[in-house]
Amino acid sequence: MTGDDDVRPCVVLDIDGVLADVRHRLRHVAARPKDWDAFFAAAPQDPLLEVGATFAREAASSHELVYLTGRPERTRDDTQAWLEMHDLPPGRLIMRREGDRRPAVLTKTQALRRLNRERRVELVIDDDPAVVDAITKAGFPARLADWMPRDEVLNNAQERDGRT
Repeated sequence: MTGDDDVRPCVVLDIDGVLADVRHRLRHVAARPKDWDAFFAAAPQDPLLEVGATFAREAASSHELVYLTGRPERTRDDTQAWLEMHDLPPGRLIMRREGDRRPAVLTKTQALRRLNRERRVELVIDDDPAVVDAITKAGFPARLADWMPRDEVLNNAQERDGRT
C-alpha cells in the first residue's frame, strides 16, 4: 500500500450481476455443450442495473473506482465500451487471465490482495455470496449486491466453471 495521503481509497465493483444484467445470456451456458463464445459475445447487449450504476456514480465522487470482473481478458474492449456506453465512471478494469478457470472466490481474493498493496480497498461490491464471504474472511469490507436475482446457472459459471 502506498504512503501517499492524496491517494484516494478505492471501491471495487463486480460487473456481471452488479452493473450488468446478464440474465438474457445465461441460456448459452445453461445446458451442455456450453457456448461460452456466444455467452461473452452477447455481453455488449447487457441491460444496465440502475441500482449498481447509481452506487458507482456516487462512490466515484470520493473514491477511485476499480471494476473487478471474472470476465476473460479477451472481452476487455467490449467490456470497456459497455462501461462507457452506460456513462459509468472511469476506473481500472481488472479481468480474468485467459485460461484461468479457478473459482471466482480465488481469483477475486488474489486480485484484491494485489490491489490493496497500492490502494486501500475500502469496499467491495459483488453479487456472489461465496465471493463476499471469502473476501470478508480475507479482511476486505464487502457488500452483497442483491438487486439482481441469483441464478444457479450464473453461480455455476462463477464458482464451478471459473468463467465469469
